[in-house]
Amino acid sequence: MRLENKVALITGGSRGQGATEARLFAQEGAAVVIADILEDQGKQVEAEINESGGRALFTRLNVTSEEDWQRAIQETVDAFGRINVLINNAGIYQRVPIEHTSLEDWNNIMNINSTGVFLGTKSVIPAMREAGGGSIINLSSTAGLVGSARGSAYGASKGSVRLFTKYTAIQHAADGIRANSIHPGPIDTEMIAETLGTEEGRAGSIARVPLGRVGTVDDVAYGALFLASDESSFMTGAELVIDGGITAK
Repeated sequence: MRLENKVALITGGSRGQGATEARLFAQEGAAVVIADILEDQGKQVEAEINESGGRALFTRLNVTSEEDWQRAIQETVDAFGRINVLINNAGIYQRVPIEHTSLEDWNNIMNINSTGVFLGTKSVIPAMREAGGGSIINLSSTAGLVGSARGSAYGASKGSVRLFTKYTAIQHAADGIRANSIHPGPIDTEMIAETLGTEEGRAGSIARVPLGRVGTVDDVAYGALFLASDESSFMTGAELVIDGGITAK
């Protein structure tokens, strides 16, 4: 029960990485709010957690809407009394070089991956301050640490998340609010299914990883669990890299 008496809001919680985090956090004692635009899948995760003895609530959230954020946080407080943990997990992925990236695609990726984190952080701070502090966990990427020949807007958005996390950590340490970023390498989720869906693509991804395998959603979820718990109480503004050693090279 590493999250006993904590309340966590997880964006992109209807499937993949976010759903895994929601289930794990509930198992560890947290009340979980699943925030996503995928209503049917989100309500299914909500029902699954509640039926297994956990506490969960689904709320529809477009992370680019400030109004949606304010409503989702108010619903969280109304349902569970406070909010202690925010995981900015929602994001989209695109592997397009700079020259072939349209302005529309650039803006869409930046809005969801970067502006969504800003809005979530800005919106949750008053509620976390009221709760006496909390933990904000932002999902960045190894693409937010190093460059690549295979993308542009995605990496820029994740680099933005990395630095914004540090600004949050410094500005709100006095409020008892911690902020840390997670930087996964290739993780077997729907987001990169196009890459891992072929034998050649999977082999290429594995070849980049010193540990010799693609990561799992559990690998990342347990990192998020640590940052959400009091075990990481002296960590803020830090980067938790979960990449099998890719960025060590």
